[in-house]
Amino acid sequence: MKQNFIVEDKIVIVELAGDIIGGPDAGELSQKINDFVADNKINIIIDLSQVELMNSSGLGLLIGSLTSLRQAGGDLVLVNITERIKNLLKITKLESVFKTFTDIESAKDHFKAN
Repeated sequence: MKQNFIVEDKIVIVELAGDIIGGPDAGELSQKINDFVADNKINIIIDLSQVELMNSSGLGLLIGSLTSLRQAGGDLVLVNITERIKNLLKITKLESVFKTFTDIESAKDHFKAN
């Protein structure tokens, strides 16, 4: 999984590409999100447009990150969700847990409004 981080004020955009299936990459991403929380960058947008596959470990990573951010007073939102990921969220009943947006600008507007 490739990861790219763009910091804009207190909003962090995380661009992911490849598969989110756990392992060292997931641990690295989790640590990076914890570092952002420590720096009070607690509003994170995860762009999933280039994610091919996500398994239960990947979902666990997202849920854990969401929990950490909400406990710190922030939030995590998902953008550019592929049909495959959308179906996964629906099957696991997580579609109501995550806020989703069709593009990054809409997600940024969400954070600026709150």
